[in-house]
Amino acid sequence: MNSMHKKSRLALLIGSAVAAATFGNTSALAQGSPILEEIIVTSQKREQSLSDVPISVGVISNERLSTANINKIADITEFVPNMTMTETGISTQMYIRGIGSGNNQAFEQSVGQYVDGIYYGRQQLIRAPFLDLERVEVLRGPQGIIFGKNTIAGALNLSTAKPTDELLVDIRALYEFESEQEELTAVFSGPLADNFRARLALRSYEEEGYMNNTFKNADEPQREEKAVRLTLDWDISADLNATLKVEQNNFDTTGRQIEIVRDLPNLFPAGATPLAGLNYAQVLGAFGKPPMESELDFNRQANSPEFSDSEMSNVTLNIDYQLGENTLTFVTGHLEYDFLETGDFDYVPASVFYGDLLEDYEQFSQEIRLASPTGGTVEWIAGAYYQSTEMDSVERIVLPPDSLFNILAATSTDPSTQALALIPGTNATRLNDQDSDAWALFAQGTWNLADDWRLTVGGRYTEEDKDANRNMNIISNASGSPVTNPQVALVYFGAFDIYTEQTEGIPVAPGVVLPGHNVTGSRSESMFTPVISLQWDVTPSNMLYASYTTGFKAGGFDARANNPFSFEFEDEEVTSLEFGAKNTLAGGALELNAALFFTDYEDLQISQFDGTLGFNVGNAKETELWGLEVDGRWALTDSLTMNYAYAYLDYEYTDFRNGNCYERQVPDGDVVNGIPLCDYTGQDGRYTPEHNFSVSFDYARPLNNGMDVVANLNFNYVDDQNVHENLDPAFRIDSYTKINARLGLLADNWSVMLIGKNLGDEEVLTYVGNTPLAGSTFGTNTYYGFVDRPRQVAVELGYRF
Repeated sequence: MNSMHKKSRLALLIGSAVAAATFGNTSALAQGSPILEEIIVTSQKREQSLSDVPISVGVISNERLSTANINKIADITEFVPNMTMTETGISTQMYIRGIGSGNNQAFEQSVGQYVDGIYYGRQQLIRAPFLDLERVEVLRGPQGIIFGKNTIAGALNLSTAKPTDELLVDIRALYEFESEQEELTAVFSGPLADNFRARLALRSYEEEGYMNNTFKNADEPQREEKAVRLTLDWDISADLNATLKVEQNNFDTTGRQIEIVRDLPNLFPAGATPLAGLNYAQVLGAFGKPPMESELDFNRQANSPEFSDSEMSNVTLNIDYQLGENTLTFVTGHLEYDFLETGDFDYVPASVFYGDLLEDYEQFSQEIRLASPTGGTVEWIAGAYYQSTEMDSVERIVLPPDSLFNILAATSTDPSTQALALIPGTNATRLNDQDSDAWALFAQGTWNLADDWRLTVGGRYTEEDKDANRNMNIISNASGSPVTNPQVALVYFGAFDIYTEQTEGIPVAPGVVLPGHNVTGSRSESMFTPVISLQWDVTPSNMLYASYTTGFKAGGFDARANNPFSFEFEDEEVTSLEFGAKNTLAGGALELNAALFFTDYEDLQISQFDGTLGFNVGNAKETELWGLEVDGRWALTDSLTMNYAYAYLDYEYTDFRNGNCYERQVPDGDVVNGIPLCDYTGQDGRYTPEHNFSVSFDYARPLNNGMDVVANLNFNYVDDQNVHENLDPAFRIDSYTKINARLGLLADNWSVMLIGKNLGDEEVLTYVGNTPLAGSTFGTNTYYGFVDRPRQVAVELGYRF
C-alpha cells in the first residue's frame, strides 16, 4: 500500500471515529455517570477551558504530578506521547513529534520551555528539577504567535503554584530503596496581610545512583540537588496586582549513567598490524591498559573524574492592571546560570583523554501585552516582547601526561605515529561567546462569527541580531599558556581533525596551507509568522477545529565544531496544518480530544558526530511529518478515572543529503568543504516511534475510619525507534512498555504512599553514539549509550494542614 493511500485511509478512519464520537447517541452511557472536572489552561496566555483551545495540548495537573511522582521533564514523557527528553555527554535535548535540537551549546531548543511566562530556552535549563508546580501544559506543534520564535516543535508551559489565601503547610519525604534516593519537599503558604500573600517552597534531593562503576568501585550518578523559591503576591488595589518570584537552584552530579554497549573489531587486514581484528577492549589490553566490558548491564568502567555542577537563579515580576475592561500585563524576567561539567569522554578505563565545559548564561526579557475580556463578539490579545542574552563557554579536550598516546608513540616505527608523544600534557581549548538581541510584536484575535462559529487570526513579527566568536588554541596543561611548537598543532590536526590558531600557515601540500581557527560572525534576521484557525461548536460539548500555523527558529553559530568551516547555520521554518476535535461525552463523564497534523520543515537544524572528537551543525533541507494524537479522560465510576493518550507519527527526511556518516557508512551524499557526506533522504529521525500509547487508572475510595485508599497504575508503550546520534540502524531499539504504580492511604493531614516505577525493569537506551577515537584511531566500531533507570521502589510520607 503506497504512502498516500495509507494517509487517505487513515484520515477517513479518523474522520469516521471523530464523527461517531461527536454526533453519536451517548445518552445510554451517560445515565448515572460521574462528571469530570473542567481543566483550565493558559496555553493562549489567558485562562481558558481545555475544551475550547484549538491546539493539541497534553495537560498534567498538580494532583497528577503528585500521584505519578513526576519531578522532572523526563517523567512527563511517560504520560504525553510524541514527547521525548534525553541527556547526552554535555547536552540535554527535548523533542516533540520527532523535532528537537541536537548536541550543541549554540542551539536554542526547538521545544520552547516557559516557566510563568519566562523563556527557558537553553538545554541546561531542561535538567532543572520540578518544584511545587500548579500545572504542566505540553503544546504540540508550532506555537510561534503567542510564545514566539523558538517553539517550532511545540512549547512546554509550566505554571508554579501561587500563594494561598489560607495557611498551608505541605511537607513530604521520599526514600527510594535501590539507588537510595532521599527527597524532602516543604511548602509554606498563606496571607501576611489582608492583601498580601507569600509562598515558600523548598526541595532537597540526594541519591547514590543506579550504575556501578566497577573501575572506581562507586555507584553513579550520585546527585545532590537544592532548590528554594519565594513567591510574593500583592493586591496593590482593586485593579492592580503584582507577583514577584525569586528562585535559586543547585543541581550537582558525580558520575554518569553511561556505559559501552557494543564493541566490534576493526577491519584491518590480517598481518598488516598486530592490532588487526581486535575490538577496542582488546586493543587496550594489548597496550597493557585495563579493558572494559560492552554489555548493557548497568556496569561501567571509567577512570577520569566526572562531575557536573550547575547553579541557576531566576527573578520574575508579573504585574496585572485592569485597564477598563481590558487587562494590561507586564512580565519581566532575569535568568542566569553557570555550570561546570567534566567527563571521561573516551568512555573507557584507560587514560586516553577527558573533557570539560564551563558555560555562563544570562538573559533579560520583557513582555507587555493587552488582552480584551472574553465573551464579546471579538476577543483579542496583543503585545510586544524584548529579550537580550549573553553566553560564554570554554570547552577543553584534555590529554593527560599518562595518555595512551605515549604508548602508541613509543611502540611505533612510523614517524607520524611517533609524533603523538608531543601531545600528552596539552589540551585543545575552544572559546565561544555569543550575544543576542531580539524583539517582537504580536497580536491574535478571535471573531465569534455566530454562537457556534469562531475565526482566529494572528501574527508575530520578530527581529533578532546575533554576534558570535569562536577560537581554538592548544594549551599546556601545566602552564596554561598556548603551545608554540607548530608540530604539536600538526599532530592535533592529523590525529583529531582539530584546527587551532597554531595551524594557521602550516603547509600540508604544495601550495596548500592550513587555516587557523578564529571565526567571527553576525546575523540579522526577521520573520513574520501568521496563524489562522476556524472552530465549530457542533454541540455545546463538541468542537471541531482546523488551523494553519507557521513558525521559525533563528539561525546561529556552531559552538562545538573543531574546524573553522562549520560555523554559521541557517534558520529553520515550519508550516503546519492541523484538524482536531474536542469532545465531552457521556454526560460529562468522557473526554475525547483528537488532532490530525501535517507539517513541513525547511532547513531543520541538525547536529551530528564528526567521527573523531567533534560535532558539526548543518541543515536538513526538507522534512515532512504527519500523524494523529488522541487523548482524554473517562470517569468510569465515582472512584475510578482513566486517562489515556495515543500518538501515531510518520516522519521522513525528504531532502537530507548532507548528513555526517555513521561509522563504516559509505558516503553517498553531498561533498561539503571537501568532505564526503551521507544521504539520509527517505529515512526517519531520532526519537520518532511510529506508535506511542499511555493509559493510567486513578482510584480513590473512602474507608470507614475517615481515610481514603488511593491507587494509580500507568502503562506507557513506546514503539521501536532510532536513538543513535548519526542514525546508525544498529541502534534502532526495540519497543518497550513501562509500568508505574502508586498505592497508599490518605487522611485529612497525613499520607503514606508506596511508589513503583518501571516495575517491569525494562532496559532502555536513551541515547547512543560512537566512542570518540575508537574508529578514527583504532578502526573499531565501538558504541556508548545512556541508560534509563531500572526498577524503582520508594515510600513517601506526607504531612499537610
